[in-house]
Amino acid sequence: MKLSLESIVTNAEAWKQAEVKLPSFDIAAMRAQTEETPEWVHFGAGNIFRGFIGSLSQRLLEAGLAKTGIIACDTFDYDIIDQIYTAFDNLTLNVLLNPDGTVTKEVLAGVARGVKANFADSTAKAELKRIFRSPSLKMLSFTITEKGYQLRRPDGSLMPVVEADMKEGPEASRHAMAIVAALLLERFHAGKLPMAVVSMDNCSHNGEKLKASVVEMATAWVSNGLAPQAYLDYLTDESVVSFPWSMIDKITPRPHPMVEEQLAAAGIEGMAPIVTSKKTFIAPFVNAEKPQYLVVEDRFPNGRPALEMAGVYMTDRETVNNTEKMKVTTCLNPLHTAMSMYGCLLGYTLICKEMQDADIVRLVKRLGYVEGLPVVVDPKILSPKAFIDEVVNERLPNVFMPDDPRRIATDTSQKVGIRFGETVKSYLATGRDLNELVSIPLAIAGWMRYLLAVNDVGEAMEVSTDPLKDELQAKLSGIVWNDPSSYKGQLRPILANASIFGTDLTATPLADRIEGYFLKLLAGPGSARALLRSELAESAQCPHCG
Repeated sequence: MKLSLESIVTNAEAWKQAEVKLPSFDIAAMRAQTEETPEWVHFGAGNIFRGFIGSLSQRLLEAGLAKTGIIACDTFDYDIIDQIYTAFDNLTLNVLLNPDGTVTKEVLAGVARGVKANFADSTAKAELKRIFRSPSLKMLSFTITEKGYQLRRPDGSLMPVVEADMKEGPEASRHAMAIVAALLLERFHAGKLPMAVVSMDNCSHNGEKLKASVVEMATAWVSNGLAPQAYLDYLTDESVVSFPWSMIDKITPRPHPMVEEQLAAAGIEGMAPIVTSKKTFIAPFVNAEKPQYLVVEDRFPNGRPALEMAGVYMTDRETVNNTEKMKVTTCLNPLHTAMSMYGCLLGYTLICKEMQDADIVRLVKRLGYVEGLPVVVDPKILSPKAFIDEVVNERLPNVFMPDDPRRIATDTSQKVGIRFGETVKSYLATGRDLNELVSIPLAIAGWMRYLLAVNDVGEAMEVSTDPLKDELQAKLSGIVWNDPSSYKGQLRPILANASIFGTDLTATPLADRIEGYFLKLLAGPGSARALLRSELAESAQCPHCG
């Protein structure tokens, strides 16, 4: 068995014996209809798209609620289109890793085809323009990560590629946001056609961020005489071009050898991962947890797929925002980041193994139940406590989910302001005592200690990528992991940086506590373990944390 259109037809019985569910709709008819009347384009062709968004399309097609599939585009790594999409007939083998040790395997065919969003390729550029001039197009969605929307460097200056795109105009677009703006210009010229531009990335106010970047690019073109003012008016009229907000949640680790071996044992060939020229580690299969949440603001000027019939919560902007705040500031993301810092220090390579460590379990439970829930934003459509219950009792401990704390530790400087800073701001706004916080200062101190690139037994360890990694490590220079006397106040300027933490922590009691914890983390071998144990001992008496 090989993942191909021919195989799932001619070897259908073998796939069935391997307990792989196959598509039940007419794939050829879907693809033909998509070519004629495209309705949904997606930018960001990676794993969460393939395993989650692609499965939504599959559900609608199988229920007869859609006739077209998704056109998947990648703006960064074109090898994915060639080696993962085209090479496997645009099919994906989706593997859900259930907490009971079973797996659910399914061939997904909800993606009609893959396209390189590359304006340097005249054929791809012409094809994208054709698609975006189609009156049938309803939505463009994204999973390109928050970095994909950024036009500026940390110092506030424009990235060189963005500056060049602004000067050279739509036809020479290279940056993802320039390409989006150029394609919306095509739609403007085709008759000011309506559509929704929907970020599905895991970041706060994602629709707002996306719109701001596209409008900034378009504004530059108008100022430089490269596009008419009417185009900017079209882009900023949300009754014609909307930028809905959304909240997405599904843990999707990189492809794991355990899953590859299971597939090979079932007789499925050619599942080995590849590393692309852009260093993307990707495979023909996606492995992910079963729980998944997508909440979308229901503003679609040209209509939309029946997403609610595939399990998507369609609602208003306030509810989306509150759901995102619940997850990102309280119920999942802060727990993930806190445990990833100490997981790396303690030598763990699996999140599920961390959840067998009583000290780390107390850290995340206190963070969620004791420190977060009192100030959580309740979105009403989901229960915050039930959400945390599922996270700490089912999702994180799932021993069949090969997720790595080193993955979670990526880009921490871009996350802590939301994941911890929002709770700090809520405490300040409501007059709560910041001295009640233990897990949050432990997590921040743990991050600072992690940046020293030495684990809890004194071995060198790799620090995950982060746009501020070099800058922060330079500020921490001179600190020796097993010599508290080497600390000369290097944390203070970092803790004062409100752009990182959302507030100046040195203006709060938290800075002193973080420094105190950090000093204890410099006490030599076993100091991280000792700190967790001593500071969280009383949490053993908490009904949720013990």
